[in-house]
Amino acid sequence: MLAILLLAAGRSARMNTRDKLLEPVDNAPLLKTLTNRAATTGAPVFVVLPPDRPKRNTAISGTVAQIVTADDAHLGMAHSLRAGIAALPADITAAMVLPADMPEITAKDFAEMHAARAASPADAILRATSADGTPGHPVIFPRALFPDLLTLTGDQGARAILTKHTARLRPVPLPDRHAVTDLDTPDDWDNWRKSRM
Repeated sequence: MLAILLLAAGRSARMNTRDKLLEPVDNAPLLKTLTNRAATTGAPVFVVLPPDRPKRNTAISGTVAQIVTADDAHLGMAHSLRAGIAALPADITAAMVLPADMPEITAKDFAEMHAARAASPADAILRATSADGTPGHPVIFPRALFPDLLTLTGDQGARAILTKHTARLRPVPLPDRHAVTDLDTPDDWDNWRKSRM
């Protein structure tokens, strides 16, 4: 069974007083919107949160999300990823991983990734790309690589594992820039909203 793992434990440090994961998208905080889009696949959804952002917990209250707390999230993205992977049940055969600050990932994109997993070899790594082929997120890792993911440290995410296992990589093109649009600053958000008017 495939699980979806949303990494939502970052500090949102470049947003000044705002929290990017609580920015409104489709009439709800981004974190809730993305969680609900992921849930449309029927796959279990795990959301990794830090211990000190209670508003994020509140934002996904009432959703199907299973919350994982990353006590060492302040040490970097790899630590959030490790916490999420470690929390997955034994019957999970692959994990679809993405940061939760990607407002253009749609329910259809989640479904496309899910379908690509079902049609691919069990040991493949599936990586979403933009329409022009630029690598992005989500990335689906087979369970065989979970031990490698559990060794990661710092703020580089799983880049080293992707580099090590390039022969296993299978691209999954998503529309436009869905797979590469992440918004880290107030200006990013303002410009993105203007572009959608």
